[in-house]
Amino acid sequence: MKAAVITGFGETPQYADFPDPVISGNEQFIHVKAAVLENFDKGASSGKHYSSKTLFPKFPAIVGNDGVGITENGELVAFGKIRPPYGAFAEKVSAGYTIPVPSGIDPADAAAILPSALTSLLPLKHAAKLLPGETVFVNGATGVSGRIAVQIAKILGAKKIVAAGRNDASLQLLKTLGADETISLLQSDEKLAENLIAAGGDEGYDIVIDFLWGHPAEILINTFIPKQAGFAKHRIRYIQVGEKAGSHLSIPGSAFRTSGLEMMGVGKIAGEVLTEEINLVWNLIQEKKLYMDIEKVPLKNISEAWQRTGLAGKRLVIVP
Repeated sequence: MKAAVITGFGETPQYADFPDPVISGNEQFIHVKAAVLENFDKGASSGKHYSSKTLFPKFPAIVGNDGVGITENGELVAFGKIRPPYGAFAEKVSAGYTIPVPSGIDPADAAAILPSALTSLLPLKHAAKLLPGETVFVNGATGVSGRIAVQIAKILGAKKIVAAGRNDASLQLLKTLGADETISLLQSDEKLAENLIAAGGDEGYDIVIDFLWGHPAEILINTFIPKQAGFAKHRIRYIQVGEKAGSHLSIPGSAFRTSGLEMMGVGKIAGEVLTEEINLVWNLIQEKKLYMDIEKVPLKNISEAWQRTGLAGKRLVIVP
């Protein structure tokens, strides 16, 4: 079969022949129809991600973590848990788990939208427990996942959504996707801090979902430092999701003491909850309530797609 193959960490995948996968245990044989190209795939294959050596214990290997395909019985499914050295960017995989995809959903939509939607839906709904009428700040809203986060927050009933990012065209688009206010991160630290405070209004932000971290997060968190002594006036549930702007930051203790700031990740999600939310996402896709800019790229063009930059909110989906 044909696949996207690397022979070592940090390489650009090449379109090459690779032996067909052999089924083991409870795995299913899948004919791949679509697999989304995400930053995680590049990070893992670079050798610098904490999961690199687990996902690539030996070479040559195929890149790609999960995708959508057709089983031997003709059922369209989302798949994952692929046993190394195999990966999703291939014509065929043997998958450790599958999730049925409802009929009528394009495989590329299923592959691209589901993981991004869950990245926002699970922490907003189950970690931060977003309530209707609350104000949400999306840090890094101009990227693919950030755009989806704005839409998910709106669907969950947020009263006000403030979106910040570094792409002006994408910021304009966000106003049509549910953002009430947008803030460009391409300004001085002082001006950015002023705009962040102004957009939050008198009541401030109830929830922050952050895809950037790094310096933009430092500026934002510093605006939470109370100006007066006393107990916190309200909670700020801060969800750390991505780190496109840096993996580390410096936070003063004063940002926590009486600001109401609470830091969290996705948290523990029960299996039955995950199933319920996956079904919700399928419904949202079917009802055309989630927008994503998707470009389908043939598997044979994997090397070119891997090296593309400046996608500005577009998701590449590899199709055999």
